[in-house]
Amino acid sequence: MAVLDRPKRGGLLLRMLPAGMYSGRASALVERSMLVYSRAWLLFVSGICEPFFYLLAVQFGLGKLVTQVVGPGGHPISYVAFVAPAMLASSAMNGAVFDSTFGVFFKVRYAKTYDAMLATPIGPFDIALGEISWAVIRGGIYAVAFFGVMAAMGLVVTPWAILIVPAAILVAFTFAAVGMACSTFLRSPSQFDLVQLALVPLFLFSATFYPLTVYPHALRIVVECSPLYHGVELMRGLSVGVLSPGMFGHVAYLLALALFGLYATSRRLGSLLLR
Repeated sequence: MAVLDRPKRGGLLLRMLPAGMYSGRASALVERSMLVYSRAWLLFVSGICEPFFYLLAVQFGLGKLVTQVVGPGGHPISYVAFVAPAMLASSAMNGAVFDSTFGVFFKVRYAKTYDAMLATPIGPFDIALGEISWAVIRGGIYAVAFFGVMAAMGLVVTPWAILIVPAAILVAFTFAAVGMACSTFLRSPSQFDLVQLALVPLFLFSATFYPLTVYPHALRIVVECSPLYHGVELMRGLSVGVLSPGMFGHVAYLLALALFGLYATSRRLGSLLLR
């Protein structure tokens, strides 16, 4: 009966995925998360304030010492305009990772939330898609709020800059999918130190505060493999209206990594919860 009751939407996925993996009810998890966070809205405020404080520190601190840097296309821009898109990308990353790692780990290992869901027609792919979708929504909210701050500070100088918001949503999608896949391998809360061990270098060394050209050649290759670097470069070019064919490469890299993370998450949840 569960198969007969499945909604018609998502029919292609129903045919592609194994039986029991997907029922087209991922939106139920998004609705649940919205209800939960409607009573914890201060968490959203804190996520918006952190990058905003960084940006203020750059404008009134480092921005006074470093007045101009070479931006996309070789054009000189102010240091705060150079850093702001990177702060936005980092904000989207942090917002997505928080929900897709800490929240998912608790639901899998302690609350057993997903075990209860699997007693309904919902499948592992529904869970993966629903949780990742909510993390993307959260990252998107951070992006819109931060973009508003950039506009208020006079850092939006081209109509192309509006595309920063969908670019940030793509960054959130990538980190939510990969983060959720990684969280399924964690066995104790102490292992979340590994998550921070990954996020801090990404934040510091993904061309966030200085251009890629300052790195030694060997380190430059490592940085170019970072998903945050691709998000930063994509947003930095859009913020000043300097478009290049390489942007399609950044988008393709992030999208491919996101789809891989989504697939890996659904497979991992299936092996953990359908034993």
